[in-house]
Amino acid sequence: MKTLGLCIVAGLGLSACASGIGGGMTVNTNPNNVVTQYPVETAMLNIYTKQRSEKLVAIVDNQSASADIQITPKGSLQFNNKAVQGAEVNTINKVNNRITNQSVAINYFTLNPLVFHGFTESTGTYSLSSQTTVIPKMATVGDSSKLMTETVYAGSSMRKKTGSYEQDWSLTRDTNSTAWLCIENSKNLSLSSDPIGSSSECYKINAKGDVLASKVTLSQPSANGTKTVVFTSQ
Repeated sequence: MKTLGLCIVAGLGLSACASGIGGGMTVNTNPNNVVTQYPVETAMLNIYTKQRSEKLVAIVDNQSASADIQITPKGSLQFNNKAVQGAEVNTINKVNNRITNQSVAINYFTLNPLVFHGFTESTGTYSLSSQTTVIPKMATVGDSSKLMTETVYAGSSMRKKTGSYEQDWSLTRDTNSTAWLCIENSKNLSLSSDPIGSSSECYKINAKGDVLASKVTLSQPSANGTKTVVFTSQ
């Protein structure tokens, strides 16, 4: 599953990313009207598979950086000899309002239940997902779990492995009626020292699983320790 955090390249620039928005089921609340459970599967569908546009912004080295992201469902496709659904992600990256890069990625998944199978990029990258747990229909604030292992190759022939990383999810409280659903991305498991670093991609959701805001915290090794940049939705 291609996520915003793993779009990072050297210098903390953004590449092709996935995101989305939409509606879903309602949930139970306690007598004080505090929502305690949220529809995690619905939220992930809204984040990664539904039609929407988003702009992420940050200040990087005193420069204004942004990523204009457009997600377009592609319907039924074939991926890794499987019948799947696809969602295309077109991303335009800018620094100081000047275009620095444009890229396209496609996430591949099946429904009922939601399972991610991998992604491809316009650069030729071909990645296979091994989803280790079922994404819950509902989760309680405070819940977390491993999600998947992603193995990345230089091309569809899968002759050259370029990386491997893990993804986990967690659900934490924001307000009485909203929560943060976060996808944590590990360092590259194939390398002892990973120049890409790690990331935390968080989405503010409501009781229907609608995405209200997002933020991506990127951490990258540097000569002075760890460099951190936070991109927020605009």
